Amino acid sequence: MYINPAIFREYDIRGLAETELTPEAVQQLGRAYGTFLTQKGVHRVLIGGDVRLSTPVIRENIIQGLTSLGIDIIDIGTVTTPVFYFGLHHYDLDGGVMITGSHNPKEFNGLKMAYGKTTIYGDDIQEIRRIIEEGRISATGPAGSIEKAGRVEKTDISRYYLDMLASKISLGPKKLRVVADAGNGAASLFIEEFLRNLGCDVRPLFCQPDGTFPSHHPDPVKRANLTWLIDEVLRCKADLGVAYDGDADRIGVVDDRGDVIWGDRLMVLFWREILAKYPGETAIIEVKCSQALVDEIIRLGGKPYFYKTGHSLIKAKMKELNALFTGEMSGHMFFADEFYGFDDAFYATGRLLRILSNTEDKLSALLSSLPQYFSTAETRIDCSDEAKFGIIENIRQEALMDYEAITVDGVRILYPDGWGLVRASNTQPVLVGRCEAKSEEGLEFITRDLHDRIVRAGLREFDWEY
Repeated sequence: MYINPAIFREYDIRGLAETELTPEAVQQLGRAYGTFLTQKGVHRVLIGGDVRLSTPVIRENIIQGLTSLGIDIIDIGTVTTPVFYFGLHHYDLDGGVMITGSHNPKEFNGLKMAYGKTTIYGDDIQEIRRIIEEGRISATGPAGSIEKAGRVEKTDISRYYLDMLASKISLGPKKLRVVADAGNGAASLFIEEFLRNLGCDVRPLFCQPDGTFPSHHPDPVKRANLTWLIDEVLRCKADLGVAYDGDADRIGVVDDRGDVIWGDRLMVLFWREILAKYPGETAIIEVKCSQALVDEIIRLGGKPYFYKTGHSLIKAKMKELNALFTGEMSGHMFFADEFYGFDDAFYATGRLLRILSNTEDKLSALLSSLPQYFSTAETRIDCSDEAKFGIIENIRQEALMDYEAITVDGVRILYPDGWGLVRASNTQPVLVGRCEAKSEEGLEFITRDLHDRIVRAGLREFDWEY
């Protein structure tokens, strides 16, 4: 059967639930993934899913595909992606599927597929596609026949997960008031209990799971989605506000003054704590991050290392370099100093609260010494999946004739007063751009220059987001 090859992304499988992730397609994906696993000796896997309306049907069909090859399933129900990751460790499993559309619009859904204790990416994702296209789906299960389908065991591990978090995070003496915006996503299931277990005064926002996302879209990278959180932090004089994406592996933060702390500035707080204990460590920096983060890591004695965007890519690079921590502008935070190394927005919240609860300073004051450069927000520019990588290559070649650049992921052009980045998204048919400068005049020049380069490469006119 035909499956749109465009759904096989860099680090997950993702597409329109009704037209691309059809029951027949998902069953075929399950059989292909099951073939991939059985060839590696894996015959028991974990299944979890988010709160999207399409998730139950996808869950049913991925399970049907896997069990048809004799693979046994542990189904942990509706959970956050970090609960799923924890489940791989809890049950010591080497395979699993998390069904989630993450931050994408509600009509999308996706499959994060694991091998070992982390999700596959790159060529392994494409191998799933090739198994289908080349007709290499296994005709046998682990015992040499498929006379007996795999078994399905349903269980709830949320209590084990929450207990694990409580064992790893203890707050200091300062009592904290926290506004938590779950955006009606999977974080709704656990966030209030988690924060109350830590001893916080919790003010919940949109903490009722609803896959239609009636309040606002659960994507804390977009400032518009943080409006309600900002208002509530100011109204109730909270110490901070936290927001989560649809599957709760990404965090958004608002300080006591209602200012958004984007991912790169948030990482400064974590690096200050970690580099004080581990001086000289390598600090992986996603290409979208501010120069202020780079400069602060150098000041703290760390060694900056620019790398690509993408949770699976970064986790693999962390393992390769034996790195202790890194994060992304989008709010993925990866702790390996005291944690498992996977991206868990609840754990990141706990680490932030631990820092804040052990100081008399307000959150806004902790970052007051950090330079505040002029920058755009992440700007998404429509571009087809078929064209986007070629367009990036054209921009890269032209830019390198005029400036130095970092080209590990797209092109980050290094201008005299700052930088401008454009890269191809691995999850959506868009290019992602961001610019930063030390002066308003510098930002105006960089945004105009990079805009013109993108348009010359063949894209429509667009406006930068701020």
